[in-house]
Amino acid sequence: MSNRAVPWTSIVSLLARVALAAVWLISGGIKLADPTQTVVAVRAYQLLPEGLVRPVAAVLPMAEIALGLLLLVGLAVRWTAVASAALLLMLIAVIVSVWARGLSIDCGCFGGGGAADVDGWDYGREILRDVGFLVLAAWLIVYPRSPLALGPGSRAGHSVPVQPKVAE
Repeated sequence: MSNRAVPWTSIVSLLARVALAAVWLISGGIKLADPTQTVVAVRAYQLLPEGLVRPVAAVLPMAEIALGLLLLVGLAVRWTAVASAALLLMLIAVIVSVWARGLSIDCGCFGGGGAADVDGWDYGREILRDVGFLVLAAWLIVYPRSPLALGPGSRAGHSVPVQPKVAE
């Protein structure tokens, strides 16, 4: 058995993986539990044609939950982090868009959504929060390996070392 310590980067990756998984699972779970409110939230952004509002509102929570589950169990961590980063960049862009257009809405990121009395600082906080989540995703893109990951490319390298080739 190996007596090597787990590298600190693996521990940080485990914490980032679990934290980002929690974000996606909570966000997706809240949206999935209240599909009507999710439709209201998606519609409030005024970015999609009406025919796409319901499909996006239906798919978004499932995508968030899928990302959360993959991160939680540690499967395809790097690719899941890339998908997470892409989704977070999109969410940041739509919040910036709402802010720039002078709309006053609750983002609906963790439930709720729709018209609300918000100001620039509220949007700024939402963007900063999402940038923090983006930092977690970026870390996992660079350092995807962590303890307790099931994926072969995601497991931390703290198992028994490979035996040298034996001469025949």
